[in-house]
Amino acid sequence: MATDVNAAAGQEAEEGGLVFHPMDQFKVEPFFGDGAVAWYTISNAAVWTGLAVLAVFLLLVLGSSKRSIVPGRLQSVAELAYGFIYKMVEDICGKEGVKYFPYIMTLFMFIVCANFLGLIPTAFTPTSHFAVTVLLALAVFLTVTVLGFVKNGAAFLGLFWVSSAPLALRPILAVIELISYFVRPVSHSIRLAGNVMAGHAVIKVFAGFAAIAVISPVSVVAITAMYGLEVLVSFIQAYVFTILTCVYLKDALHPGH
Repeated sequence: MATDVNAAAGQEAEEGGLVFHPMDQFKVEPFFGDGAVAWYTISNAAVWTGLAVLAVFLLLVLGSSKRSIVPGRLQSVAELAYGFIYKMVEDICGKEGVKYFPYIMTLFMFIVCANFLGLIPTAFTPTSHFAVTVLLALAVFLTVTVLGFVKNGAAFLGLFWVSSAPLALRPILAVIELISYFVRPVSHSIRLAGNVMAGHAVIKVFAGFAAIAVISPVSVVAITAMYGLEVLVSFIQAYVFTILTCVYLKDALHPGH
Protein backbone atom coordinates (compact mmCIF):
# COMPACT_ATOMS: atom_id res chain seq x y z
CA MET A 1 0.00 0.00 0.00
CA ALA A 2 2.79 2.45 0.93
CA THR A 3 4.57 1.63 -2.35
CA ASP A 4 1.43 2.39 -4.33
CA VAL A 5 0.99 5.73 -2.53
CA ASN A 6 4.61 6.72 -3.17
CA ALA A 7 4.34 5.67 -6.80
CA ALA A 8 1.16 7.70 -7.22
CA ALA A 9 2.81 10.73 -5.63
CA GLY A 10 5.81 10.34 -7.91
CA GLN A 11 3.58 10.02 -10.94
CA GLU A 12 1.66 13.15 -9.91
CA ALA A 13 4.90 15.08 -9.55
CA GLU A 14 6.12 13.88 -12.96
CA GLU A 15 2.86 14.93 -14.57
CA GLY A 16 3.28 18.49 -13.26
CA GLY A 17 1.26 18.10 -10.08
CA LEU A 18 2.34 19.83 -6.88
CA VAL A 19 3.23 17.56 -3.96
CA PHE A 20 4.34 19.21 -0.71
CA HIS A 21 3.39 19.08 2.93
CA PRO A 22 3.71 22.42 4.77
CA MET A 23 3.32 20.80 8.19
CA ASP A 24 6.17 18.31 7.75
CA GLN A 25 8.64 20.93 8.97
CA PHE A 26 7.10 20.71 12.45
CA LYS A 27 7.63 16.96 12.89
CA VAL A 28 9.85 15.91 15.78
CA GLU A 29 12.34 13.45 14.31
CA PRO A 30 15.69 11.93 15.29
CA PHE A 31 18.48 14.35 14.44
CA PHE A 32 20.73 11.45 13.48
CA GLY A 33 19.25 8.72 11.31
CA ASP A 34 15.64 7.57 11.23
CA GLY A 35 13.27 5.72 13.51
CA ALA A 36 10.98 6.43 16.42
CA VAL A 37 11.59 9.22 18.91
CA ALA A 38 12.02 8.08 22.52
CA TRP A 39 12.80 10.08 25.64
CA TYR A 40 16.52 9.47 25.16
CA THR A 41 16.56 10.25 21.42
CA ILE A 42 18.54 13.28 20.26
CA SER A 43 15.79 14.89 18.21
CA ASN A 44 15.73 17.94 15.98
CA ALA A 45 13.65 19.69 18.65
CA ALA A 46 16.26 18.99 21.34
CA VAL A 47 19.15 20.14 19.13
CA TRP A 48 17.56 23.44 18.10
CA THR A 49 16.33 24.12 21.63
CA GLY A 50 19.90 23.59 22.81
CA LEU A 51 21.17 25.93 20.10
CA ALA A 52 18.71 28.61 21.25
CA VAL A 53 20.02 28.29 24.82
CA LEU A 54 23.60 28.41 23.49
CA ALA A 55 22.78 31.55 21.48
CA VAL A 56 21.48 33.26 24.62
CA PHE A 57 24.65 32.29 26.49
CA LEU A 58 26.95 33.51 23.72
CA LEU A 59 25.10 36.80 23.38
CA LEU A 60 24.61 37.74 27.01
CA VAL A 61 27.54 36.06 28.76
CA LEU A 62 30.36 36.02 26.27
CA GLY A 63 29.15 39.11 24.42
CA SER A 64 29.33 41.23 27.57
CA SER A 65 32.28 39.52 29.27
CA LYS A 66 34.83 42.19 28.27
CA ARG A 67 32.57 45.07 29.37
CA SER A 68 34.37 47.54 27.15
CA ILE A 69 33.70 51.24 27.47
CA VAL A 70 33.35 51.29 23.68
CA PRO A 71 31.21 48.18 23.15
CA GLY A 72 31.57 45.82 20.23
CA ARG A 73 28.66 44.46 18.21
CA LEU A 74 27.73 41.61 20.55
CA GLN A 75 28.03 43.79 23.64
CA SER A 76 25.91 46.49 21.99
CA VAL A 77 23.15 43.99 21.20
CA ALA A 78 23.33 42.53 24.72
CA GLU A 79 23.15 45.98 26.35
CA LEU A 80 20.29 47.01 24.07
CA ALA A 81 18.29 43.89 24.97
CA TYR A 82 19.08 44.35 28.66
CA GLY A 83 17.98 47.98 28.71
CA PHE A 84 14.87 47.26 26.64
CA ILE A 85 13.55 44.51 28.93
CA TYR A 86 14.64 46.25 32.14
CA LYS A 87 12.68 49.38 31.21
CA MET A 88 9.65 47.25 30.28
CA VAL A 89 9.68 45.49 33.66
CA GLU A 90 10.21 48.74 35.56
CA ASP A 91 7.48 50.64 33.67
CA ILE A 92 4.84 47.91 34.04
CA CYS A 93 5.64 46.29 37.39
CA GLY A 94 7.34 49.17 39.18
CA LYS A 95 10.50 49.05 41.27
CA GLU A 96 9.21 46.01 43.16
CA GLY A 97 9.11 43.99 39.96
CA VAL A 98 12.74 44.65 39.06
CA LYS A 99 13.90 41.77 41.29
CA TYR A 100 12.15 39.38 38.86
CA PHE A 101 13.91 40.92 35.86
CA PRO A 102 16.38 37.99 35.36
CA TYR A 103 13.50 35.53 34.88
CA ILE A 104 11.67 37.77 32.42
CA MET A 105 14.90 38.57 30.56
CA THR A 106 15.64 34.85 30.21
CA LEU A 107 12.15 34.20 28.82
CA PHE A 108 12.46 36.95 26.23
CA MET A 109 15.95 35.98 25.08
CA PHE A 110 15.11 32.29 24.75
CA ILE A 111 11.94 32.96 22.75
CA VAL A 112 13.51 35.55 20.44
CA CYS A 113 16.61 33.40 19.80
CA ALA A 114 14.50 30.28 19.14
CA ASN A 115 12.29 32.28 16.75
CA PHE A 116 15.21 33.75 14.81
CA LEU A 117 17.08 30.43 14.59
CA GLY A 118 13.90 28.87 13.24
CA LEU A 119 14.12 31.16 10.21
CA ILE A 120 17.29 29.41 9.03
CA PRO A 121 16.43 27.08 6.11
CA THR A 122 15.93 23.43 7.21
CA ALA A 123 15.94 24.55 10.87
CA PHE A 124 13.41 23.46 13.48
CA THR A 125 11.50 26.09 15.48
CA PRO A 126 10.89 24.95 19.08
CA THR A 127 8.39 27.75 19.72
CA SER A 128 6.12 26.39 16.99
CA HIS A 129 5.23 23.48 19.29
CA PHE A 130 2.64 23.77 22.03
CA ALA A 131 4.75 21.42 24.16
CA VAL A 132 7.24 24.28 24.50
CA THR A 133 4.94 27.29 24.64
CA VAL A 134 2.48 25.65 27.06
CA LEU A 135 5.36 24.83 29.41
CA LEU A 136 6.59 28.44 29.27
CA ALA A 137 3.08 29.80 29.80
CA LEU A 138 2.35 27.43 32.70
CA ALA A 139 5.63 28.39 34.34
CA VAL A 140 4.58 32.05 34.19
CA PHE A 141 1.03 31.28 35.37
CA LEU A 142 2.11 29.19 38.37
CA THR A 143 4.90 31.62 39.30
CA VAL A 144 2.67 34.70 39.39
CA THR A 145 -0.16 32.81 41.14
CA VAL A 146 2.07 31.51 43.92
CA LEU A 147 3.78 34.89 44.18
CA GLY A 148 0.41 36.64 44.41
CA PHE A 149 -0.68 34.57 47.40
CA VAL A 150 2.75 34.75 49.06
CA LYS A 151 2.91 38.53 48.72
CA ASN A 152 -0.72 39.40 49.42
CA GLY A 153 -2.33 36.39 51.08
CA ALA A 154 -6.12 36.27 50.72
CA ALA A 155 -6.04 39.85 49.45
CA PHE A 156 -4.84 38.44 46.12
CA LEU A 157 -8.40 37.25 45.54
CA GLY A 158 -9.33 40.91 45.27
CA LEU A 159 -8.04 40.65 41.72
CA PHE A 160 -11.32 38.93 40.82
CA TRP A 161 -13.63 41.26 42.76
CA VAL A 162 -14.47 44.38 40.74
CA SER A 163 -15.27 46.79 43.56
CA SER A 164 -15.98 49.66 41.18
CA ALA A 165 -18.90 47.79 39.57
CA PRO A 166 -22.49 47.80 40.92
CA LEU A 167 -22.91 45.31 43.78
CA ALA A 168 -25.41 43.16 41.86
CA LEU A 169 -22.93 42.65 39.00
CA ARG A 170 -19.89 41.89 41.11
CA PRO A 171 -20.52 38.12 41.54
CA ILE A 172 -21.05 37.72 37.80
CA LEU A 173 -17.94 39.72 37.02
CA ALA A 174 -16.00 37.68 39.58
CA VAL A 175 -16.86 34.48 37.72
CA ILE A 176 -15.86 36.06 34.42
CA GLU A 177 -12.59 37.32 35.89
CA LEU A 178 -11.86 33.90 37.37
CA ILE A 179 -12.44 32.16 34.04
CA SER A 180 -10.35 34.79 32.29
CA TYR A 181 -7.52 34.23 34.78
CA PHE A 182 -7.37 30.46 34.21
CA VAL A 183 -7.55 30.94 30.43
CA ARG A 184 -4.36 33.02 30.54
CA PRO A 185 -1.89 30.15 30.00
CA VAL A 186 -4.00 28.88 27.08
CA SER A 187 -4.06 32.21 25.24
CA HIS A 188 -0.46 32.94 26.27
CA SER A 189 0.82 29.72 24.68
CA ILE A 190 -1.46 29.53 21.63
CA ARG A 191 -0.68 33.11 20.59
CA LEU A 192 3.06 32.37 20.35
CA ALA A 193 2.94 28.89 18.81
CA GLY A 194 0.07 29.70 16.46
CA ASN A 195 1.69 32.78 14.94
CA VAL A 196 5.07 31.11 14.50
CA MET A 197 3.54 27.97 12.99
CA ALA A 198 1.26 29.89 10.63
CA GLY A 199 4.08 32.03 9.23
CA HIS A 200 6.38 29.08 8.60
CA ALA A 201 3.56 27.11 6.96
CA VAL A 202 2.75 29.99 4.57
CA ILE A 203 6.40 30.29 3.55
CA LYS A 204 6.46 26.54 2.87
CA VAL A 205 3.35 26.82 0.70
CA PHE A 206 4.86 29.62 -1.39
CA ALA A 207 8.08 27.62 -1.67
CA GLY A 208 6.08 24.71 -3.08
CA PHE A 209 4.56 26.92 -5.77
CA ALA A 210 8.05 28.14 -6.71
CA ALA A 211 8.54 24.83 -8.52
CA ILE A 212 5.92 25.86 -11.11
CA ALA A 213 7.67 27.89 -13.81
CA VAL A 214 4.65 30.04 -14.67
CA ILE A 215 4.19 31.47 -11.18
CA SER A 216 7.75 31.02 -9.91
CA PRO A 217 8.68 34.77 -10.00
CA VAL A 218 5.53 35.69 -8.08
CA SER A 219 6.21 32.93 -5.58
CA VAL A 220 9.79 34.09 -5.00
CA VAL A 221 8.60 37.65 -4.35
CA ALA A 222 5.94 36.31 -1.95
CA ILE A 223 8.53 34.18 -0.11
CA THR A 224 10.82 37.19 0.26
CA ALA A 225 7.99 39.35 1.59
CA MET A 226 6.80 36.63 3.99
CA TYR A 227 10.34 36.00 5.20
CA GLY A 228 10.78 39.68 5.99
CA LEU A 229 7.44 39.66 7.80
CA GLU A 230 8.46 36.58 9.79
CA VAL A 231 11.62 38.34 10.96
CA LEU A 232 9.38 41.06 12.38
CA VAL A 233 6.88 38.54 13.79
CA SER A 234 9.68 36.60 15.50
CA PHE A 235 10.57 39.66 17.54
CA ILE A 236 7.00 40.86 18.08
CA GLN A 237 5.82 37.50 19.43
CA ALA A 238 8.72 37.38 21.89
CA TYR A 239 7.86 40.95 22.91
CA VAL A 240 4.14 40.17 23.33
CA PHE A 241 4.86 37.06 25.42
CA THR A 242 7.21 39.08 27.62
CA ILE A 243 4.97 42.10 28.08
CA LEU A 244 2.02 39.86 29.01
CA THR A 245 4.27 38.19 31.57
CA CYS A 246 5.00 41.63 33.01
CA VAL A 247 1.27 42.45 33.14
CA TYR A 248 0.52 39.17 34.96
CA LEU A 249 3.38 39.87 37.36
CA LYS A 250 1.98 43.33 38.08
CA ASP A 251 -1.38 41.76 38.96
CA ALA A 252 0.38 39.45 41.41
CA LEU A 253 2.33 42.27 43.04
CA HIS A 254 -0.49 44.84 43.06
CA PRO A 255 -3.84 42.98 42.83
CA GLY A 256 -5.81 46.03 43.95
CA HIS A 257 -4.66 48.24 41.06
